[in-house]
Amino acid sequence: MNKMELNDLFDYPNLKIYQYKKYFKFSLDSILLAEYVKITKTTKNILDLCSGNAVVPLILSTKTKAHIDGFEIQEDIFELAKESILYNKLDEQITIYNEDIKMIDEFKKNEKYDIITCNPPFFKVNNKAFINDFSPLALARHEISITLEDVFKIAKSHLNTKGELYLVHRLERLDEIIILGDKYKLNVKNIELIKTKEDNKPSIVLVRCVKDASRGIKINNIKNINEYTSYQNMFKEE
Repeated sequence: MNKMELNDLFDYPNLKIYQYKKYFKFSLDSILLAEYVKITKTTKNILDLCSGNAVVPLILSTKTKAHIDGFEIQEDIFELAKESILYNKLDEQITIYNEDIKMIDEFKKNEKYDIITCNPPFFKVNNKAFINDFSPLALARHEISITLEDVFKIAKSHLNTKGELYLVHRLERLDEIIILGDKYKLNVKNIELIKTKEDNKPSIVLVRCVKDASRGIKINNIKNINEYTSYQNMFKEE
């Protein structure tokens, strides 16, 4: 049986997070995504897709009083999220559903959000021989239960006009993100390229899309995460 343990949530001193000892630790991608999101005083509600153990909702709760809904399909990972939310006394602000996000209309048919965030599975299912046969990892890494296009379909249906979709993904799939954004009227407006080592090329992309916005993309300077003492400072001046 995999043991649940309570850990610090990176450099967020007021937050703790439950994780499993052997697998499914929270990732850099989720932290970057949460820090990239721009929240204003008019933000009333947020939807987080593929929530995992609720890293993104937990961090966003430090920036806003807006209500946050999250969807996580895997029951054991959902339990981590639920316990983390309860431990941090955030159950009145964050609601996590243990459901397939593609079934969102059964729970939130008429709900519209100001912001949707997603750290989706990064890899397409092209050859099952290369998929990790450990189901929790396979579902988290590969587009088995949700695809990139599914994310855009959901965002189109559940974002307010001028609502924002924030994504973190592999840089090699940026072309698909731009194409899908155009297809679903969620035009890409901002792009951040992230590298994890000084001598490496960027490997992570953060994207902000806006529903029913005009075309036009701003690409900021490449960021090397090792140049920052805290990820909380990476996007403050933009």
